[in-house]
Amino acid sequence: MEVGAESFARCLPRLRRRILRATFVALDMEFTGLHSTSLQNNEPSLFDSPAERYVKARQSVQRFTLLQLGLAIFSKENSNKYVVHSYNFFLFPSTLGIRDVEFTLSASSIQFLSHYGFDFNKFLKNGIPYMNEVQEKILRQHLLAGTWKVCSTSCANRDVLKKAIDEVTSWIDAAKEEDTMILQDLNGYHMLDVQLVLRQALENVWTEPLGDKKVMVKKVSPEHRQLLENSSHDHCQKKLILLSARGFTNLFQILVKAKKPLVGHNMLMDLMHLHDKFYRPLPESYEEFKKNIHNLFPVIIDTKTVTKSVQKKCLFPRVSSLAEVYAVLCSSNLNPKGPPCPVIALASGCSRYAEKKSPHEAGYDAFLCGSVLLMSAHLLLCRSTDDAVEAEPSFSQYLTVLAEHVNKVNFIRGGVSSINFSGEDAPCHHPPALVVHVRGWPGLTERQIYQEFKACCRFDVRRLSKNQFILLSNKYKQLVLRNYRHHPHLQVSVYRHWRHSPSVNCLLQISGIVALWSLLAFALGGARSC
Repeated sequence: MEVGAESFARCLPRLRRRILRATFVALDMEFTGLHSTSLQNNEPSLFDSPAERYVKARQSVQRFTLLQLGLAIFSKENSNKYVVHSYNFFLFPSTLGIRDVEFTLSASSIQFLSHYGFDFNKFLKNGIPYMNEVQEKILRQHLLAGTWKVCSTSCANRDVLKKAIDEVTSWIDAAKEEDTMILQDLNGYHMLDVQLVLRQALENVWTEPLGDKKVMVKKVSPEHRQLLENSSHDHCQKKLILLSARGFTNLFQILVKAKKPLVGHNMLMDLMHLHDKFYRPLPESYEEFKKNIHNLFPVIIDTKTVTKSVQKKCLFPRVSSLAEVYAVLCSSNLNPKGPPCPVIALASGCSRYAEKKSPHEAGYDAFLCGSVLLMSAHLLLCRSTDDAVEAEPSFSQYLTVLAEHVNKVNFIRGGVSSINFSGEDAPCHHPPALVVHVRGWPGLTERQIYQEFKACCRFDVRRLSKNQFILLSNKYKQLVLRNYRHHPHLQVSVYRHWRHSPSVNCLLQISGIVALWSLLAFALGGARSC
């Protein structure tokens, strides 16, 4: 279930076979942070359009990185049973290249994951490398030019490399040609790093991996070394170096080529990180981002969007988190007359999730996500017709009943309910707004207004004019109007566009001036004629 750098290459062929046979794939990610607080006005807001939110989220995605990616591969084994292989991939940016990678940590995100038992040592010491197309192109150019280097800046990597170099340099002076020595206890991509560094530093050595965390070092002549470098059996050929440095990107490209339905929960940030880390740096254009994602994954299903529909159409409790939705779907008899939901069985190597809950572990959340999709789709299918539903519905039938939700990704706190990755977004519709008129309180800021009203309800605030602010909230309450009816400095009323909009007021003022001048001209013209 857990895959790190040490075992990734060995697991890749099996993962490819399972993805190609899959019915669909569910995905979840854990990040070093969500929304950067160091950037001004970067918090998500009810005022945001999808394009405005993309600009904010893009800046955060560029600062943070992935800690863990979970994949749950759902395969239909027989007519009414889905078998799930769930994986946790610990990821760490590739250190093989000409430029080092920098990323930011959010204290609250790290603390949150630590509370749920996340093992940061696996991320740091055994994370699978990855790179996007731009980084790969740069590395390829430096490999061809021979100007690449290993950016092993962590203390752990430096210690491993220093120990290996010290052992080899102390041995090589007394060694004869064709003598060998063994380096031991090399984990994951240290196997490649050590060989590359030794070959670059010493012209008269050759290296070969032996497996079982061991590398053989042989003393050779420069002529023999050149022959070995041109051999097709060299484990450090440029194409193999590139394959190793690409790491998880190899699996990402398998997913892209397979074109299986991709399932997530509140998956906008997941899609943005997929694009930025494994495909290309996020474009400035929101529409270009949508187009790219749709080309990579033509069928995307966000279970947050699906469960919103289930809550409206069925007697479904209003729960928000993925784990809560899963629990309700598993425990409730929401479809007493229809055929039972398909059986969802964890594969033998993934049985831990059947025995123990592991919230905010990416592989577990991906499993929940795919399970919620199947149960929700089955429920919607049974409610969509008065006719009897087949005892064992096909996944294509589920996709048909989910058609209105396909490629619609949930949009949290904004002007639309979802982002449409296969067409135009719906027009923005904001909840009813309040307007605050300030009197006798000079210099009041948006932050101060927010602090003033946050006890009543969670509002987003935007300045309307020098002495006016707009408040937006999904939970609009008459309580605010009542409590501030007699406030000495703040007058609160329902926002009316024709009354409070600065542009409308400006237009009315101009129209009034024009009307006044017209009236005066008419009066003066009439006086002269008399």
